[in-house]
Amino acid sequence: MNAKAPVSTAPPAAAAAGRLGVLLTCFALAALALVARAVNLQIMEADAWQDEGAAQYLRTVELPVVRGQINDRNGEPLAVSTPVTSLAAKPAKLLDAPGQTAELAGLLKVDADDLERTLASRQMRDFLWLRRHLTPETATALRDSGLEGLIFRREYKRFYPAGEVIAQVTGLTNIDDIGQEGVELMFNDWLRGTPGSQRVIRDARGRVIRHVERLRDAAPGRDLTLTIDLRLQYLAYRELQSAVLQHGAEAASLVLLDARNGDILALANYPSYNPNQRGVKPGDPMRNRALTDPFEPGSVIKPFIAAAYLEAGIATPVTPVDTSPGRLPVGEFTVRDIRDYGRLDLTGVLVKSSNVGMAKLALTVPGEHLRNVLERFGFGAISGTGFPGESPGVLRRRPRWTPLEQATLSYGYGLSVTLLQLAQAYGAIAGGGRLYEPRLLHRETPPATRSVLDPALARQLTAMLEAVVNTPGGTGRAARVPLYRVAGKTGTSRKNSEGVYQSRYFASFSGFAPVSRPALVLVVQLDDPAGDDYYGGEIAAPVFARVMAGALRILDIPPDDYDQGYAAVEAQP
Repeated sequence: MNAKAPVSTAPPAAAAAGRLGVLLTCFALAALALVARAVNLQIMEADAWQDEGAAQYLRTVELPVVRGQINDRNGEPLAVSTPVTSLAAKPAKLLDAPGQTAELAGLLKVDADDLERTLASRQMRDFLWLRRHLTPETATALRDSGLEGLIFRREYKRFYPAGEVIAQVTGLTNIDDIGQEGVELMFNDWLRGTPGSQRVIRDARGRVIRHVERLRDAAPGRDLTLTIDLRLQYLAYRELQSAVLQHGAEAASLVLLDARNGDILALANYPSYNPNQRGVKPGDPMRNRALTDPFEPGSVIKPFIAAAYLEAGIATPVTPVDTSPGRLPVGEFTVRDIRDYGRLDLTGVLVKSSNVGMAKLALTVPGEHLRNVLERFGFGAISGTGFPGESPGVLRRRPRWTPLEQATLSYGYGLSVTLLQLAQAYGAIAGGGRLYEPRLLHRETPPATRSVLDPALARQLTAMLEAVVNTPGGTGRAARVPLYRVAGKTGTSRKNSEGVYQSRYFASFSGFAPVSRPALVLVVQLDDPAGDDYYGGEIAAPVFARVMAGALRILDIPPDDYDQGYAAVEAQP
């Protein structure tokens, strides 16, 4: 008989106790592991996890500051900043909830599919700009929508009350409120100020629920006052616009100076642009052509050449000059007048604007003297306004000029100038031989000035320029202003394209008033007028007369020619 295997006689309770012990041991080990992990998190890795948590809700944000205001000389605003709301988002948060993208697209009036693709491609970001500078209505609708993941930021938007009238002077800022053109660029650091910064806590929807600490105080931008008189700027712009439309010109520009201190009272260009419209492309309308675009001036340069003749002692206002037969060979080139003026004195040469008469005298003066006089009047150098892109023009500085160069220079070819340079130079004649540095920034300090011509010679030139306007048959008759004595000079010059002179013209007039006590200097230019009327005396002089008359009235400058003024008024149709 086979033996059987022994059977365990351990009680069931003992086996259960063993299994319980093993289970309790496992629980104890798990508890120890949890305690160890807690200790590690709370003590060993506390700083790291605190940083991680803070990164979710603690933010350092920039405190925007208001940009300084730009004002005209009378305190009228030219550029102001207004608070606006801008919209950003956490893309992943927006995409989490179905239907949010479509609702947001409807509020922003954009394509929902395009918006969703944009959000999906950037969903790892914590911050994505969606729309800068919202309208108040859109901002309110978005805040009330309850959409998750939207972030609202306060910013400032630049506004230009005068719009296109003074756009090339003020310039404009970009979406980040940084100056891009004109005065906004020129004085960007002064106007912009310094943004502040602080730490804040945001909730899950990106809203600020607590301000933790201020890191840097904000310093608002500082205001700026220009010498511009907005009343005169409106007047100038209106007349330029009218002249361009009337004569089919490509463009027109104007500079109005205070003859007593060099302050720029108006600086207008047409066509212009609206700086309040975002997306304006840089180009021709943005250029302040009166400062940035030099041109060959033609006959408006003749008074300064005449000054060189007077100073050199080769001529007086009554020195006779034979201009017959209306042409003058100089080498292989022939200087021409539009007709044979016969025998003239130097004053008559300016009155009739005789190229032949000016060239004959130019050939008797050393070229170095001509250049020296022109340099003294500010040609060939920037004026000192500091305006971005201002051109110095072109004035040859060769040791010796050829006879042809001297001849053509005498009636405004072979050099280039800006309208501001012309205004500054005519201001020196009006100022009795003292040249003021043009000022765009209003200051209480006396203006910079220097002597460039003997006062007696300046008075002689003034009388000669008054004759240009008042003498029957003079080229400047259309520049007369009732009740005021006016002095000035016409200019008509061909445009040069790639070294070839075209049948396209610059028409200009430069002058000042009242002659007895000069207060205003005005230079007007029309670029490429259409049709047969393209002479400065025909189309630029009338613009000069209208702007000068309005400016003298607005500034309440006393008349100095009652008798002739009333006669001129009575003679008008």
